[in-house]
Amino acid sequence: MIELKNVSMLFNPGTVNENLAISTINLKVKEGDFITVIGSNGAGKSTLFNLVAGTIIPSQGTILANDRDITREPEYRRARYIGRIFQNPLLGTASNMSLEDNMMITYRKGFKWLKRSLNNKMREFFRAELVQLEMGLEDRMKENLAMFSGGQRQALTLLMMVLSKPELILLDEHTAALDPKNAEIVLELTNKFIREYNLTSMMITHNMSHAIEFGNRLLMMDKGEIIFDVEGEAKRELTVEKLIEKFHEIRHASFGDDKALLSP
Repeated sequence: MIELKNVSMLFNPGTVNENLAISTINLKVKEGDFITVIGSNGAGKSTLFNLVAGTIIPSQGTILANDRDITREPEYRRARYIGRIFQNPLLGTASNMSLEDNMMITYRKGFKWLKRSLNNKMREFFRAELVQLEMGLEDRMKENLAMFSGGQRQALTLLMMVLSKPELILLDEHTAALDPKNAEIVLELTNKFIREYNLTSMMITHNMSHAIEFGNRLLMMDKGEIIFDVEGEAKRELTVEKLIEKFHEIRHASFGDDKALLSP
């Protein structure tokens, strides 16, 4: 699926601001994986996602997609098969366009033939898919998304991404900006869609309980390295306390003041 071989990312080399954000990472994401990614602020989680998505080019190493070298392939090309949802619920949708137009653009992967393709058959298809969200959005398809809440827009972004059938989904703390109720709704929808559509996904979270509860595999990052990679039965046996102990065992240090990482 996606593989990183000896990948490093050095920002501002040779300056006082030099920063080794990713240090010689080797990672293989298998088809069907649902990987949760944890680590304190500055651990390299978002930089890892930026490398996979093509937002930045690694300083060294190789990135493969289905054994094809994509190390220098630009982000817009990778967007055809890699989807990404960010913290900000406004980034995944166009505020000045209707719900149905947003869905059509994502489904067709662009503006081409938008009006010609958006017929009654497509509207009924979208309506049926929107019912899954249980938010009543199927009755608001003509409304501009500026009228929708952050939770509604993030749930819609998730649904639209699923319908576009990406090979890999990157979830970059996609519930962090939502209130607890909407965050729980979007997280449950995430789990539902990933299971039902057999999606390959990576999800950054600061909530260790969520990292343990969801997915089949967990990565712990620190100082630009993957220091712990666990899956299957070993992951199911984890607890928050065991994860903290594992960090202490590997790094001989505490998580410090990063209380978000210790969220129960």
